[in-house]
Amino acid sequence: MSNQDKKLNERLKRPQTIAGALGGLIQIFGVRASDADLAQRWAEIMGADIALIAKLVAIKKNRDNTFNVVIRPTVPAYALQLSYQSDEIIKKINKYFGYNAVSKISFRK
Repeated sequence: MSNQDKKLNERLKRPQTIAGALGGLIQIFGVRASDADLAQRWAEIMGADIALIAKLVAIKKNRDNTFNVVIRPTVPAYALQLSYQSDEIIKKINKYFGYNAVSKISFRK
């Protein structure tokens, strides 16, 4: 058994999310899976400037297929800066999903 086969067998034994298991296919075909996909690709979607100072805490899907997004600054002093960038964060998430996906964004300290 090769080293790659051993790694594959070890990985298959652990529980995985659907987005994690299908992440490569989703990226190839450009399909946006769900809010789990957003959480997995947070740094890629936001870019280095926002991803370094903001962590995704929670995503709640509403009945109208929009999301309430909760973000926590890595340092409490960044909360004000993130509040100024909230429009940019919303635009990036909406661009990723391809429609107006975010109905509300809030910050936790």
